[in-house]
Amino acid sequence: MKVKFTNLYKLIPEKEKIFSKIQNLIRNAQFVGGKNLLDFEKKFANFVGSKYCVGLGNGTDALEIAVRSLHLKKNSEIIVPVNTWISTAEAVVNNGFKLVFCDINLDDYTISIQDLKKKINSNTRAIMPVHLYGNPSNMKDIKNIIKNKNIKIIEDCAQAHGAKIKNQHVGTIGEIGTFSFFPGKNLGAFGDGGAIVTNSKKIYEYALRARGHGSKKKYDHKFPGRNSRLDSIHSAVLNIKLKNYKSVIRKRNKLANIYFKKLKLIKEISLFRLNKNCSYAFHQFVIRVDKNRDNLIKYLKKNKIDTMIHYPYMLNELKFFPKGNNLKNSKNLGKKIISLPISEEHTEREINYVSKKIEEFFKKKI
Repeated sequence: MKVKFTNLYKLIPEKEKIFSKIQNLIRNAQFVGGKNLLDFEKKFANFVGSKYCVGLGNGTDALEIAVRSLHLKKNSEIIVPVNTWISTAEAVVNNGFKLVFCDINLDDYTISIQDLKKKINSNTRAIMPVHLYGNPSNMKDIKNIIKNKNIKIIEDCAQAHGAKIKNQHVGTIGEIGTFSFFPGKNLGAFGDGGAIVTNSKKIYEYALRARGHGSKKKYDHKFPGRNSRLDSIHSAVLNIKLKNYKSVIRKRNKLANIYFKKLKLIKEISLFRLNKNCSYAFHQFVIRVDKNRDNLIKYLKKNKIDTMIHYPYMLNELKFFPKGNNLKNSKNLGKKIISLPISEEHTEREINYVSKKIEEFFKKKI
């Protein structure tokens, strides 16, 4: 059996409806802005439970605009977990602030609360927890740590559409939540896309202008912004996909439960430790293998099973970022983790097959 890591075409629901909608938009020359964008912003805000949503060109712009919207003082420090996609850290340095790396915990690979306490100082003005792999960060403890401090929270939810903490959607707990609709995400457009969600009218108004060169309508520029619009076609696709998204989450959770059941007794593997108060998106299903990781990857490849690594290095290993201090849990993590196939288009038979081959590998001690 061949198990691909993902098949983006197979992930498209209601294909005929989507293709028909795109043809209609092209026929009517509706490419930028308009009803489809407004509809999606309203529906996505309702989906996550926020007052406002601003559609943007991509998740990176969402992060950068989010940081800028806080109007932080010069020399402010922003804390970012070291195991994340580069955009989270780029948003800090591209806005001219000091990047401070925080360690991660090994239960679910989100930001380490213990290390966060050590990294906060008088210059800290924002924290950017990442709900990595669809795993919610410990927002309760983060908020307790910064209570009565002038520190803002930007939640990076690029991989966490549908993830919740006690029925509250991630992205609505801090001041701002940012999302990516890159095609490979659980909720993906037909190209790049992103969004900011917030309950702050001030942040909302800033983001609206920032995405359009500092204006909300033509020749209404109030400050230098950028061109970062979520196009009509992407908005239309996301509107249709959003209607089907709850079934996507259910399927991913069902497949993840198979992995947990089949792999939990393999002592050489560490799995996510789930929190009963959280709902998970399972954008990725990541296992940690302290020894023979590369041999396992080769064995799975030999058996026609695709895997990936998210991520092969920590951001502090890049020469142009700070080295960071006391990042013990994340050290060499990129050499131990593997992302296994999981999507709503994978079958239970495929996930059982992947699990079986992993069991075989460790029994044979290859």
